[in-house]
Amino acid sequence: MAQSKAVTLITGTAHQARKRFGQNFLHDQQVIDRIISQIAPSSDEHLLEIGPGQGALTKQLAGSGAKLDCVELDRDLAEHLKHQYRDYDNVNIHQHDILKLDLNNLELSGKRIRIIGNLPYNISTPVLFHLLKYYEKIEDMNFMLQLEVVERMSANVGDKNYGRLSLMLQYYCQAEKLFDVSPQAFTPQPKVNSAIVRLTPHKELPVTAKNPDCLKVVVRTAFNQRRKTLKNSLKTLISDSKLGDLEIDMTLRPEKLSLTDYVKISDAISESI
Repeated sequence: MAQSKAVTLITGTAHQARKRFGQNFLHDQQVIDRIISQIAPSSDEHLLEIGPGQGALTKQLAGSGAKLDCVELDRDLAEHLKHQYRDYDNVNIHQHDILKLDLNNLELSGKRIRIIGNLPYNISTPVLFHLLKYYEKIEDMNFMLQLEVVERMSANVGDKNYGRLSLMLQYYCQAEKLFDVSPQAFTPQPKVNSAIVRLTPHKELPVTAKNPDCLKVVVRTAFNQRRKTLKNSLKTLISDSKLGDLEIDMTLRPEKLSLTDYVKISDAISESI
């Protein structure tokens, strides 16, 4: 196991992890090398690293020759990275909030972008939903996430972890867990286990909703009251008779319906608007 080394900022002070940013810095070189091996970056690609932090992955990503945009919220770390990579023509460091970043401003030049990140656990789900808005511009997304979140991503109908995140991610992407990462690989150590997951946007959607925004509302409404039956949880969106016309059992709970079922409900609501 590699030993943790504190980054010395250009101010001459050592950087301390900031709890408000959910910072847990990866320091295990074996894990770092394994992640890079899975990503296998090449010089003809466009990469986006979210939350590079102390740069555990950045050095090898930059060294691949790929065009690399790094988005870091922490001002001190962003300045440190700008200084460290000032002589790299292929690297751009952005001190920015990823939740407010428009991917269209990254000069994609027709290439699908590959996204890499050790996402702060406290904002991982909002970040994922933000990036899904650009799924047609993304080649793949490779993230370090809380293990429980990764399990929710790949959950199937009826699983205890099956929910809004499972459905909306699977509408846009194929999710594949690559490997687990122990808390000991980070400084400070998180209180949960982590995993690396790859999300690959579908070239063709497995099922297409007439109004994806309506689908999001249906899924969110259903799982906001997941203990209730569909008849009760969706009563503000669709009548019993319309739901019955779809040949969907109204006594089921939200986790018992497939993505195709939710698209049917969404489409029925869209047609009546």
